[in-house]
Amino acid sequence: MRIIYHLGAHCTDEERLITCLWKNRAVLGKQGIVVPAPTRYRTLLRDTAMTLKGRAASRETQSLVLEQIMDEVSAERLILGWDNFLSYPQWVVKDRLYPAAAERIRAFTQIFPEVQAEFHISIRNLATFLPALFGKQRGKSYEDFMGSTDPRLLSWSRLIEDIRRLNPDVPLTIWSDEDTPLIWPEVLQVVTGHAPDTVLEGTDELLEKLVSPDGLSRMRAYLTQKPPANVTQRRRVVSAFLDKFALPEQLSLEVDLPGWTEDLVDELTDSYEDDMERLATMPGVTFLSA
Repeated sequence: MRIIYHLGAHCTDEERLITCLWKNRAVLGKQGIVVPAPTRYRTLLRDTAMTLKGRAASRETQSLVLEQIMDEVSAERLILGWDNFLSYPQWVVKDRLYPAAAERIRAFTQIFPEVQAEFHISIRNLATFLPALFGKQRGKSYEDFMGSTDPRLLSWSRLIEDIRRLNPDVPLTIWSDEDTPLIWPEVLQVVTGHAPDTVLEGTDELLEKLVSPDGLSRMRAYLTQKPPANVTQRRRVVSAFLDKFALPEQLSLEVDLPGWTEDLVDELTDSYEDDMERLATMPGVTFLSA
């Protein structure tokens, strides 16, 4: 068995991935891919990791935890997802991104130390990620949220380097949230490991948020009439319909944070592009790109 953890990040797919897989749990279950209800494992895994304090769980503890997560006797892949696996929103930024992430990943691997784990995470341009994350804060001012942290010094690649340093044998798959509409089928496949000919329902839910109903209907008709021969062709078709039929409110970027300027947004965007280039060549990392 392999345990697959989808880590978010916050303000990326907003639960769409795990929701989509939950809807398809019966189809996936026939391939030995188990998608349990999130309520069965989120608090359980958090509390278990805290109790273990970095120690490896005994086989008895492993069995007890697994019995609470799944009803199946066995599984090829067990899919678990939660934006808060690495941190609650209020603790994401503290001198760096997700400062406790490496230790948390190590803690989760110790719950099932004899089972191979995979970790998957979507990242997002800090120029939009930080404003969106600030929107999740409750009763916090921007100063409380950021503290003395300079947004220019935050880095996704540094986060991944920290994770790799403490967890060198754990596979990591990463993709850009901005690319997700174009690579959504590939994201679902790499997380689940399902057979290539598997038909999943609800895979257009992300595009439904971005494209007008007319545009989505036309795209579906086009893909039915002219099935793409490969992944690249499908991405081109989706990209073309996004360009023509995207909802205007989804294309607008409004950043209204104290002290933020257009120059800062541009600088963060440039740094994000540099980050993605570093991640694409980082050992132990699989980077999905459009």
